[in-house]
Amino acid sequence: MDSLTWVIFDIMGTIAFAISGAMVAIQRKMDIFGTIVLAALTAVGGGMVRDVLVGITPPMALCNITDFMLSIIIAVVVSLVYSFWPYSPPHKYFMLWLYNMFDTVGLASFTITGMLTGLAREAGNPYVLPVLLGVITAVGGGVLRDLMAHRMPGVLYKDIYATAALIGAVISCALQNYVDTVTLAWICFVLVIGIRFGALYYGWHLFHPRANWQRRNRTR
Repeated sequence: MDSLTWVIFDIMGTIAFAISGAMVAIQRKMDIFGTIVLAALTAVGGGMVRDVLVGITPPMALCNITDFMLSIIIAVVVSLVYSFWPYSPPHKYFMLWLYNMFDTVGLASFTITGMLTGLAREAGNPYVLPVLLGVITAVGGGVLRDLMAHRMPGVLYKDIYATAALIGAVISCALQNYVDTVTLAWICFVLVIGIRFGALYYGWHLFHPRANWQRRNRTR
């Protein structure tokens, strides 16, 4: 595994998810402590679950404080920027766009770190572990964030989200014997970003089971 590539995407994902976590905390009217907790949990939660699954104990986030400190700094900065925002109230569509942008970058970046961790293990099936770790790392922090904020995790019902990480990881694993690690990582990044933004722009959704009478009511 290319350690520099892993570190670059880990930092990108940490920054992006810390911002999205802080934005959710502010939207839920949490204080500065709650904002820091939610930012840090979103940024390192998925990675900690990943590390436990592959036997890295204690998790890297508890041994190297870089990600935690980065999350704290970002939470404070986001809180200050929001507090001194010159427009009142902030334009809700702009804030939603910012949230989706950072959340998508975090999703793509952590898909890569999880996938590369799995590929480095070379254990059993060449798809199962890398894909599983990629998806868990990508969505784990967001699930914990939503639960702490008393929201149903968006990965369970909203537009294409975890599926973007899944597709990006599967296709990248299929290409691992044909391209180097750096190229593989960027292919995965572009795939996840493209699928996720495509879902947001075009309104792509997975199939939602509904009773026939519910479908009829929706068409009226």
